[in-house]
Amino acid sequence: MHNHPHDESQWEPIFDTAPLPPPVAPVDVLGVRIHPVRLRDLLEYIARTIAEDRRAVVTNVNVRAMNLACEQPWFREYLNNSALVFCDGFGVKWGAALVGRHLPERMTPPDWLPDLARVAARHRWRVYLLGARPGIAGEAAVALQRDDATRGLFVVGTHHGYFDKRRDSSENQAVVAHINSVRPHVLFVGFGMPLQERWLYENWDDLHVNVALPVGAAFDYLAGVLPRPPRWMTDHGLEWLGRLLIEPRRLWRRYLLGNPLFLWRLLRWAATSARVGQ
Repeated sequence: MHNHPHDESQWEPIFDTAPLPPPVAPVDVLGVRIHPVRLRDLLEYIARTIAEDRRAVVTNVNVRAMNLACEQPWFREYLNNSALVFCDGFGVKWGAALVGRHLPERMTPPDWLPDLARVAARHRWRVYLLGARPGIAGEAAVALQRDDATRGLFVVGTHHGYFDKRRDSSENQAVVAHINSVRPHVLFVGFGMPLQERWLYENWDDLHVNVALPVGAAFDYLAGVLPRPPRWMTDHGLEWLGRLLIEPRRLWRRYLLGNPLFLWRLLRWAATSARVGQ
């Protein structure tokens, strides 16, 4: 990672120690490296990273992430320097297929966090939840521990996401110090995109954690403060529509403008790639 002289915050993050190599080679979609992994690969990668006491940022891409990567160089750099990048969204899965890239599975945090919690409980990993409004991360932690298989989940800390996130601010330093004092194996960061990614991009070198995962609004869903669309929608590529119906004022721009923009960028990129390859 490099300093960005054009950027006002002048950070110099380093995704430092060599992470475990990903289980599969990435595919290139719009200049972003995405690893075509299934859930079992993702969980195994996290487990091996912790077992070998390595460090890794494991991140996900949906249509919004792909659009941000096209618009903001730092975001693309964050994605392409993450240890493992998996598909979170049918839009990316289908879009990749449209340009001849196979992504076997779409995994969104509210669906797979309970699976990770079961693995974490079994291995007695220390887990920290950072983000959402005050009290929500704690409620999400309780929700994750409801299952018989996750009752032993070892949550060593939670903190809300409403603090001054500038790297050198006293509030940010206090949050980082608190996380480091309990040395979590897994850190979930739920500030929403791209705040959570930027925070990790800036603070990763200061954090004493093995695996960091941005999880968006997952704490709100787990705590029950934000309803998820019905299962038939989430399982058939219509989660975006369900979310739009639940929060139209906040999300209309993201979906009604963002989805067609992604498709246009994808087709233009595919056409340019084909010309270059001729």
